Amino acid sequence: MEKAHAYRGELVFVDHANRRGSLRVEGTGRFFRNDPQPFAMLPYGVIRYHGGPADLRDIPLGTVMHVRAFLPPDPKISAVPVLPINNKDVDAGHYRGTGTAPAENHVLLLEDEPSHCLNQGMVWKLKEVELENNAGKIIASREPKAGGDGKANEEELSFDAATRIWRGRERITIADLVAENAWPASGKKDLDGQPVLLGITWKPAPGDGLSGAFTRFHISDIWLDDASIAHAAQLQTETHKVFIRGRWMPAWIDAVEYGKFGRATVTATLFGGMDPALYADFQKGVGAQMNGAENTLKHTAGHYGPGHVASSGKIVDITEATDEIPLGSSGIQIRFETDLIIEGIRPTRVVRVRPESWPKMQVPREEYLFNVNHEDRFPTPAIFPKY
Repeated sequence: MEKAHAYRGELVFVDHANRRGSLRVEGTGRFFRNDPQPFAMLPYGVIRYHGGPADLRDIPLGTVMHVRAFLPPDPKISAVPVLPINNKDVDAGHYRGTGTAPAENHVLLLEDEPSHCLNQGMVWKLKEVELENNAGKIIASREPKAGGDGKANEEELSFDAATRIWRGRERITIADLVAENAWPASGKKDLDGQPVLLGITWKPAPGDGLSGAFTRFHISDIWLDDASIAHAAQLQTETHKVFIRGRWMPAWIDAVEYGKFGRATVTATLFGGMDPALYADFQKGVGAQMNGAENTLKHTAGHYGPGHVASSGKIVDITEATDEIPLGSSGIQIRFETDLIIEGIRPTRVVRVRPESWPKMQVPREEYLFNVNHEDRFPTPAIFPKY
């Protein structure tokens, strides 16, 4: 992680079936002028939204995301355009500045603002609010939850009547805060560093560049207490658990021991970043299925459902790593025994695994391969425009 390139940007396009999309990356210039830049999730890349595990399809367009990314592992089959290595240092011109088009576009960690703050032990401290007709600006700074050192930079963020405010398990309105005298009906009020979590987006704003309208970020959500963000994380986690049980757990093949007449024992490491309840379904002695997958996590074949062509067998052993586990890995390794190994299950390949307690489901056409070739694995990177 310490060698990843870190940046943030607005999600402006999603190709969820191929785990890729485009971000308007924040650089040194005027944000609104920056061209969307494509990114691809690494197969073991982790996505987090509202503090819970997520799929790209869960994240609304416009959400500002924090990124930790690397150069393409294999440029020849990159699902997005391959850029010059030093591209993040190039001045894009037209008031864009540098940093807007990093070559590091293969993502290990993609997380929204509240997830990033929870991950880093940070909160937003609200300093001042200015309100007029249910819209206005907030002065705030992102600081360590345990206490800042006074060096945090203050930011001016906009909000409006569509901004969602969460307290406990309920959603309240700006009018509620005004009625409670927490915020003024109009004008400014000192908020004395009130700690909250923020959801951040970008949207066009009135004004000229001198007023910050070109670069100012917008508040989509305010979580006023720990209970409210915990509730949001729980809802997102349940959404993701249902999704993974229907699409199967992704894993990495470490080794294959071949027997006779198609028999084999497969050692695989389950990918990380998911709810513990999913990993708990993998138990020694339970029946399971394993199917080949592409680096975008698409199943290889699926006209009759992925279970139709998958290798069936039993989990014969499970081990859990005791040392430091890298991001992207669960640290959980399974040994799977089958009497009919399929071609897609080979060392260093990506697979998906289903314990027998998970449902057998069909997947839509865009989420599996049929003719296994470069064009079928994903539309070529040419789908991304060259601005």
